[in-house]
This record gives sequence, structure tokens and C-alpha cells, in this order.
Amino acid sequence: MAQQEDVFKKIVSHCKEYGFVFPSSDIYDGLAAVYDYGQNGVELKNNIKQYWWQSMVLLHENIVGIDAAIFMHPTTWKASGHVDAFNDPLIDNRDSKKRYRADVLIEEQMAKYEDKIQKEIEKAQKRFGDSFDEAKFRATNERVLENQQKYDDLHRRFHDVMNAEGGIDLDGLKQIILDEGIVCPISGTRNWTDVRQFNLMFKTEMGSTADGASTIYLRPETAQGIFVNYLNVQKTGRMKLPFGIAQIGKAFRNEIVARQFIFRMREFEQMEMQFFIQPGTELDWFQKWKAYRMKWHQNLGFGAENYRFHDHDKLAHYANAATDIEFRMPFGFKEVEGIHSRTNFDLSQHAKYSGKKIEYFDPETNESYTPYVIETSIGVDRMFLSIMCHSYEEQQLPDGQTRTVLHLPAALAPVKLAVFPLTKKDGMPEKAQEIINELRFHFNCKYEEKDQIGKRYRRMDAIGCPYCVTVDQQTLEDNTVTLRDRDTMEQKRVHISELRGIIEDKVSITSLLKKLL
Repeated sequence: MAQQEDVFKKIVSHCKEYGFVFPSSDIYDGLAAVYDYGQNGVELKNNIKQYWWQSMVLLHENIVGIDAAIFMHPTTWKASGHVDAFNDPLIDNRDSKKRYRADVLIEEQMAKYEDKIQKEIEKAQKRFGDSFDEAKFRATNERVLENQQKYDDLHRRFHDVMNAEGGIDLDGLKQIILDEGIVCPISGTRNWTDVRQFNLMFKTEMGSTADGASTIYLRPETAQGIFVNYLNVQKTGRMKLPFGIAQIGKAFRNEIVARQFIFRMREFEQMEMQFFIQPGTELDWFQKWKAYRMKWHQNLGFGAENYRFHDHDKLAHYANAATDIEFRMPFGFKEVEGIHSRTNFDLSQHAKYSGKKIEYFDPETNESYTPYVIETSIGVDRMFLSIMCHSYEEQQLPDGQTRTVLHLPAALAPVKLAVFPLTKKDGMPEKAQEIINELRFHFNCKYEEKDQIGKRYRRMDAIGCPYCVTVDQQTLEDNTVTLRDRDTMEQKRVHISELRGIIEDKVSITSLLKKLL
């Protein structure tokens, strides 16, 4: 685990050094859990958003997009339940004065039991090799069985406490923390306060004080902007069920325990799609969207073993099915996307609080009803982090040197092609610029002439640029250049006229989208 933590620290450092992510207000020593995306980060982030948007809106005739305002009428959040129930259970350690989410402390304890089991399995795999039977080992090994029992007992108890009548059993959460001997990572002590609830919404005021300012909220999610626009979109678009509404936008949560770089932030971006369906069909659609969303993730080529579904034990009061797609980060499997069957809760609540009739007239059944909803919700920042974590590699080369490379999917890479003149004379810079002027309309290109070619290659490897082209003396004679591949480092001579054909398909979002069909 320590080794993985070291890798994660290197990734965080790499993000700043190469213009991906900066601490917000960096010259003022930053602002906790708020980050800015740099010149390479914003390109990668935009490519992620484009991949998602086009996979939803371009590839599905029955999904359209909107862009709702961040500020919404305050009754929106009363109707959605956020004013009364959008809380985290928090606990303080009296010695370190640090505050933690009680549920996260317990989840981390369960993860420790899982890690112990996994270590036993890995040791046995090395010992027995190809003859290793994991299922039999899990069923018979004493240490595995002991840790599995501890995990199961804790899991059952945690589930009961989180799903207690009348809401989360706060005293029960504290008792689990005490019984499990969970200590503060800073002080190492078990001197805990009681668990309390804390609302996560940011409040602000709209209007001048003289006029009587009203309290409004920064939206904690983008979904409600879709629900309050359901009627507008359905009527103006003459949409027939089933149909979806997609949106990408900022959301804000006053996270007390914000950590792990951009994994949990106070200002973040979501890509959400609400899919409106006929009641009774929701579990079929839930399975379909689960499969499609997993395919979308695995389409990036990071390996199926790095993803898993985590079905919810604790369902929100409005849901009848929920799962997370988790990705293997350096700090364990973590959620990057949630898929939820939200029933008709949201539309019914907004109908109740607004006094408006929010229904769908079904011409086939000749009846009106409130549609049910399947939601897919993905954090852009978490997606960004998962891609960076998987792509980062420190590679030992045959000549003894080390190179740091980002194996970014070519379609998501910030810069697709770097063009280098071998020297700054003999017309090579002009020829290199000529190539860029031709190709910049098709994908993002970068011109580099500083330092030796080797150092330029290393800089491009570090930002994940998939292709580099070198203009040399031979180029001036026959219009061929050296094309270098980032991952294999192989070089080949190609004609300038062939560059676009070789590169464009591999670096376009279209190349990813075609694999989804």
C-alpha cells in the first residue's frame, strides 16, 4: 500500500509539473480541495467530456442535452430532499482535532479486511503457481476465513446502522468505530466525539439586503436542473418515452473531509443523463444502462480487471436499484460513476411543491402517468484522475535510462502530434511549421524546437502526446519525415502527405465512438 501511495504522490506532482492540475489560487498557497486545470489538463478534460457527450447525444437519437443554471429556485432543494437530508455523518478526534466521515472510517476498515484476504491469495498464487485453486483456497484457508468472517460481520452491522428506522443510527456508527478499535490516522488514538450530521450545501444570498435578500444554494448536483426542465424538453422536443436528457455542469459540496487530490472536491463537474421510461420497465433499463456504461469505460482499453460493479446495500429512499462502477485507483477501488433507478420520486416531488402537473400522456396506452427515471452520473474529475493514474508509468529503458510516460488513450490526449525541426536552420523550422499549419485543423498539434531531440521526446511522453514528427535534411529533399510512436518508441519514415491519414483516425473521438456501436 505504501508503494502505491508513493506512486499517487508522483502522479499529483506530475499533474502540476506538466500543466495538468494546479492548486487553486496557488500564489496565495492554494484553497483546500479546490483545483484549477492547466493548459494540458483542460484539453484532456474537454476530450473526456466530448467522448461522454457524443456517446450519449450523438449515438442515441432519443437523448438530447441541456445546460441548466447553477442557481435554482430554493424550493427546488426542498422538494429534492437536499435541505433536510443532504448530510454526512461526521466524527472528530479530540486529540488531533481532525474531523472524519464516520461511514468512510468504517468502509476503510472493511477494505483492510479485504486487503488481508487478497494478500493471502497473492502469496498462495506465487507458492502454487498454475495449480492454484483460488475458490478452494478461499473456502479452506484459516486466515482467509477469519478475515472474511470479520468482514461479513462488520458489513452486516454497518448495513443495519445505515438503514435504521428514522435515518442513520449515529450512536450505532460510533459504537462500531469503538468496537473495531479504529484509530485516528494522525493521533493514533481512539478519543472520538459523538457522530453528528452536517449539511453539505453552500448557501448564499440573492438580491440586495435592502430589498430583502433570499437564501439560495449552489447546486450540489446537476440532476435537479434536468428534472425541473422535463416538461420544457418533452413538449418542445415532442419527445416520446423512452427518452433521455443529458447535461455536463459544475456542482458544489461543502465537503468537510475533502482529500485524495481531485477525487473529492468542493467544486467539481458532473456528466449526468436522466432517462425517462414507462413505470414497470425500470429494472430492464437499469441493466441495459449498466452494461452500456461499463462498455464505455472499458472501451478506453485500461483492462476489464480494473473495473467492477458495487451494488448498493443502502438504497436512497427514492431508489429501487443502484450500483457504482468502481475503478482500481492507487488507493483502492473507488467509485467513478453511479447508475440509479430513481423511480418517479423527483418528478412527483417537483409536481407536489410547484403545483404543476408533471406527467406524460402515452398515446399507446391512452393514459397519463409520471415517468420513472434511470440515472447515470459520472464525475469528470474522478474520471480524469482514473485516466491519469492508469496512464502514468516510469519506464526503465534498455540503455539504463528512465522515462516518465503517460499512456493516455490517443483520442483523449491533450496534444495529438508534436512536430520538431532537427535544427533551427536550413529551412527546417519553416517546413515543420508548414506541416502544423496543414494539420492543426484536424487535431491539436504542438511545435517544439528547444533542446536535443531526445529531451523533446521525453517532454512529449510526459504529457501523453501519442505521435512525434521530426523534420530533417532528408525531409527537404523528398518530403518524408520520421514518425515516432509514444508507446513503442518505434520510428519510421513516412511521406508528409500520409501523416493525416495515419494519425487522424487513431486520435479522433470518432475512433472511440465506433467501438461502442
